[in-house]
Amino acid sequence: MSSPLITGAVVSEETAASAGAPTRPFHVPHPTPPRGKRKRKGEGLVALAYLGPGLAGFTFFILVPLLGSLVISLFVWPLFGTPTFVGIANYQKLFADPTFYTVLLNTVVFAFVYTALNLALALAVSLWLNTRVKGAGFWRVIFFLPAITPMVANALVWRLMLSDDGIVNSALASIGITGPSWLSDSRFALASVIVMSVWQSFGYNVIVLSAGIAGIPKELLEASRMDGTNAWQRTRSIILPMISPALFFTMTMTMIGAFQVFVQPQILTQGGPGESTNTFVLYLYRNGFVFDRLGYASALAWMLFIIVMLITALQFAGQKRWVNYEK
Repeated sequence: MSSPLITGAVVSEETAASAGAPTRPFHVPHPTPPRGKRKRKGEGLVALAYLGPGLAGFTFFILVPLLGSLVISLFVWPLFGTPTFVGIANYQKLFADPTFYTVLLNTVVFAFVYTALNLALALAVSLWLNTRVKGAGFWRVIFFLPAITPMVANALVWRLMLSDDGIVNSALASIGITGPSWLSDSRFALASVIVMSVWQSFGYNVIVLSAGIAGIPKELLEASRMDGTNAWQRTRSIILPMISPALFFTMTMTMIGAFQVFVQPQILTQGGPGESTNTFVLYLYRNGFVFDRLGYASALAWMLFIIVMLITALQFAGQKRWVNYEK
């Protein structure tokens, strides 16, 4: 039989396509999917296994209590008894409570003064420790020790030191000065709490800022010395811009911690005299576990959360103007 190409017969497009299509023998298996897809799927399961415990902890110990406190804030919820739904009445009561504004003002004053003193002292000590001082490592340990010592123990020691017949007033009496009642006089009580808090925690910021200063290239500082700059010019124009990320981190974390101050006023002054050292978290604790008002305490907790979030957001918005992330 002669070929269509020889005889001039016309071959349809379907016939030509089927004739030209390669055929696979029946014993050849179908191609398997790429191993990359299976590998990525396996990696996802491994990642989920590693993340699972952390996600479970976050869910059960942070997310669920957070949502639970929001629900409780809508009730009059005693420690023992039947809760009563009141809607936003706790929040309305909060804004009509004069003590709320007092403790808010105390907390704001404490937070800003404490943060400023903490960072100033930590920066000064960090600069000193990076001037090739002998025993710099030893001094870092000494300054860091209060930060890892139990805060309750530190507060009890400071309460003894600042009592009317404590070591501070005894030292002042030895030079002819009559010391005030540091913890029972409203003019000095909050300042005493701030001083004790700064002493307790500035060592942590010393470690962070010292690490930032140690990371500045030595060649840069040597070149500035050769150009005739003094110590203040090098600090202002080189060191501070180079450690600005570390400064921003310490400022943010210190401010967040300051708004949650509780142990220091509770141990040193119990919030007194009057309401002069009563802080937000101390007032929250008393409402929840002393006055048996868990709903109102939960509303206070959510107000504190909102305030801290707003201040942190302002810090992040403002850091673009002075934080330098370029090396």
